[in-house]
Amino acid sequence: MKRKVTKAVFPVAGMGTRFLPATKSIPKEIMTLVDRPLIQYAIDEAREAGIRDFIFVTARGKQSLEDYFDSAPELEKSLRQKGKKDLLQELKRTDMDSGAIAYVRQKEALGLGHAVWCARRLIGNEPFAVVLPDDVIHGGRACLADMVETHRETGGNVVATMEVPKEKVSSYGVLGFDEDDGSRVRATSMVEKPAAEDAPSNLAVIGRYVLTPQVLQNLNRKERGAGNEIQLTDAIAKEIDGETGVYGQRFEGQRYDCGSKAGYLQATIAFGLARDDLRAELSDFIANLDLSAGADAAADI
Repeated sequence: MKRKVTKAVFPVAGMGTRFLPATKSIPKEIMTLVDRPLIQYAIDEAREAGIRDFIFVTARGKQSLEDYFDSAPELEKSLRQKGKKDLLQELKRTDMDSGAIAYVRQKEALGLGHAVWCARRLIGNEPFAVVLPDDVIHGGRACLADMVETHRETGGNVVATMEVPKEKVSSYGVLGFDEDDGSRVRATSMVEKPAAEDAPSNLAVIGRYVLTPQVLQNLNRKERGAGNEIQLTDAIAKEIDGETGVYGQRFEGQRYDCGSKAGYLQATIAFGLARDDLRAELSDFIANLDLSAGADAAADI
């Protein structure tokens, strides 16, 4: 009998150096898009996909990330007394049931595959999801929910995919494939950060995965790949010729790379414009923005 996917791993041990000096004291994962941290978007997507157990792979300096999911009785009491029911309801989105969330440490930065491997004892012999909070998907049905459905139907490993310009494939894991029904492909190869001329396609893997326990066994070998790191892509690729195979899932909506400054700013604007309470004022600001004045101000800093 196929087991349901109820566990998800969130690799959040990175130092977020692209966002220094902000990330000197603030974990990147709790930087906000409008008024909700990146990690909250990831959690909400996982919940919609049926995830009940949340495993965070962390590192030193992530205490405030752990505190974010703790209860805040004094704040809740204050909001209740002031009759701020909407804010109280929003605050409840951050609540986690006792025992639903667990933390493990990645003591060395040895790659995404190593981060997932660190959670192996909590995953056990079950299928599981991996969610990278840097990759935020806006609009459409929840990406992870579609991937869980594909796993239920096929029993295979599933990776989220999107088409990228050929000149950018060297920044991604890339799939080769021979079956394509428009929303799902069956992989024939999977290469981490290939040169453009060596890439099997321009179908890139982004930060959502639904994986079988066999991938953990592959990671146990601790084989080094691109960048001399233990690559999750390599461990998944070993299952392409296996009994259940590897599938690429196209998703609805727009993906924003919030691990980069440009992607983070683009996502902030997009999420702001999607809000009824912000759209008019933000649209007016953008329409009347004097870009030359902004450039002059930046030059003075």
